[in-house]
Amino acid sequence: MKHWCNNSIFYHIYPLGYCGSLFKNNFCNQPENRLQLIRNEINHLKEININAVYLGPVFESTFHGYDTVDYYNVDRRLGNNDDLKYLVEDLHKNDIKVIFDCVFNHVGRDFWAFKDVLHNRENSPYCSWFSGLNFYSNNGYNDNLSYDGWHNYYDLVKLNLNNYYVKEHLFNAVKMWIEKFNIDGLRIDAADCMDLNFLSDLSKMTKEIKNDFWIVGEVVHGDYRKYVFDGGLDSVTNYEGYKGLFSSHNDNNFFEIAYSLNRQFAWNGIYTNIPLYNFADNHDVNRIKSTAVREEYLYTIYGLLFTMPGVPSLYYGSEWGIEGKKENGSDNNLRPSYNHIKNNYKINISVYEAIKKLSAIRLNSKALKYGKYEQVYLSHNQLAFIRQQEDELMLVIVNSEFTPVKLNINYDFGKSLKFVDILNNNEEIYTSGKGIIVDNVYPNWLRILKAEK
Repeated sequence: MKHWCNNSIFYHIYPLGYCGSLFKNNFCNQPENRLQLIRNEINHLKEININAVYLGPVFESTFHGYDTVDYYNVDRRLGNNDDLKYLVEDLHKNDIKVIFDCVFNHVGRDFWAFKDVLHNRENSPYCSWFSGLNFYSNNGYNDNLSYDGWHNYYDLVKLNLNNYYVKEHLFNAVKMWIEKFNIDGLRIDAADCMDLNFLSDLSKMTKEIKNDFWIVGEVVHGDYRKYVFDGGLDSVTNYEGYKGLFSSHNDNNFFEIAYSLNRQFAWNGIYTNIPLYNFADNHDVNRIKSTAVREEYLYTIYGLLFTMPGVPSLYYGSEWGIEGKKENGSDNNLRPSYNHIKNNYKINISVYEAIKKLSAIRLNSKALKYGKYEQVYLSHNQLAFIRQQEDELMLVIVNSEFTPVKLNINYDFGKSLKFVDILNNNEEIYTSGKGIIVDNVYPNWLRILKAEK
């Protein structure tokens, strides 16, 4: 039986941005239920065939959610614990799974245990909670002590995950999240900076509570297998695939994305048994509309996202082809409010409709969700591959040129077949068994050909 993740199309929401929250938490205001804004858009999620939501940080923090202050209470800028509980309940009622962002590598400087260290210094019972703590040094905040910060950002204080009491505090928080909010999984922030034993123990603990609990780790570089097999994670973020999606288009070089897909997912691929988490953009990188050098490339980028192996994810707002770039080191432009998007951005309905079609096809295809991957054609601007699962065979042909092309694909199908293009009005194409000639692969578009039984 396939895990629910294999059947999933994720929608990634950064709640503090999406809900238009205050930039800085003053820790004085009463909780305000801005999470209701997400509940209001559940029908929109269903319209684009979303059946899983990844919620970015939702627990009390100072600024952006990745500087946690309290793991047990929802950020007052979003609401309270009951507001979050009702949101998850509503998503579940609509057959939408929910995973939370899990920020355990570091905390914010307002985290209660770190504030105790600042106040009581060597006499604090929490000195061993933090990595690299040194009372004979200093830092940029002039605390007369130093500590390890995430990538040397000292507003993000690195935790000592080998400390029994730190681990207990964090694991108890996750237990509470599962019991109180009934979440289905976690996305582990900065997993590639964390101890593999800690990750493995976290995975074991969650699966003892919920055996289909799914954990995806944020891993930017390196061998993804290490985090799955040694760290006990179920998946990792596919940054290799992300880079290949846009740069193969921008450079007119489909050989790049083809190399990655073969290396990762072909018959001898190194990640064939790992459902990698695929994306075209997220809260940390420029919107794909701003990264792609031509707007027309969005159609084939999303075409690949929904037909390649792995678990596809959309970042909120990008279904309308909106722009967004980092500026002066700030991510604010990547994380606008949902209302601001609807009222102030140029909306590309054509991209939206394309995503609706592609996501529906993905959701209803065993081959695209679970099937093996085999490349059958490659040139600088065209890529064709087969996805096959049991008795279902799909032939996907992608064309990023601005003119239609005719392709002669030499592949032994074993017998003559009739293909139906389920993306393009059920057009019919026949094979001789030894190959297939496709007279018209549309510009900046693709064909998704399903073999009839």
